[in-house]
Amino acid sequence: MQTATLMNVSVKCEYALRAILELALRPGVEPTRIADIAARQQIPQKFLETILAELKKSGFLESKRGAEGGYMLAKPAETITVGQVLRSVEGGRTGRATLDHPGPLGDFWTRVDTAVSGVIDRTTFAELAREWRERQARYVPNWEI
Repeated sequence: MQTATLMNVSVKCEYALRAILELALRPGVEPTRIADIAARQQIPQKFLETILAELKKSGFLESKRGAEGGYMLAKPAETITVGQVLRSVEGGRTGRATLDHPGPLGDFWTRVDTAVSGVIDRTTFAELAREWRERQARYVPNWEI
């Protein structure tokens, strides 16, 4: 069962994170076609095209044109954090909206935002890819009868 998150992340941001993770799971210099990313991550291809173009403009991705073209990470997955991508896509917003009159819970929400920022700024896509591979390896079906 998933718990509710304290952050409001847009669908666009969720798709951007999933696209970067998909590319981090496929290390190497071979570009991945947009259609392949869209199919594997269940993202509408037209929406993904816009997101990938923005991620390229932000310096996270490179692209290659042609029949063998597609997208790849512009830098190693070890150097790209979730926080960097979130801030790029969301325009700098990563936490709870700052309240003009925070009241008695203002300090509490500040601490929550600081904790969330700490997690997203320390988590790289290489780490997420490694964790995903390990989780998938634990669930390899056994076809013995």
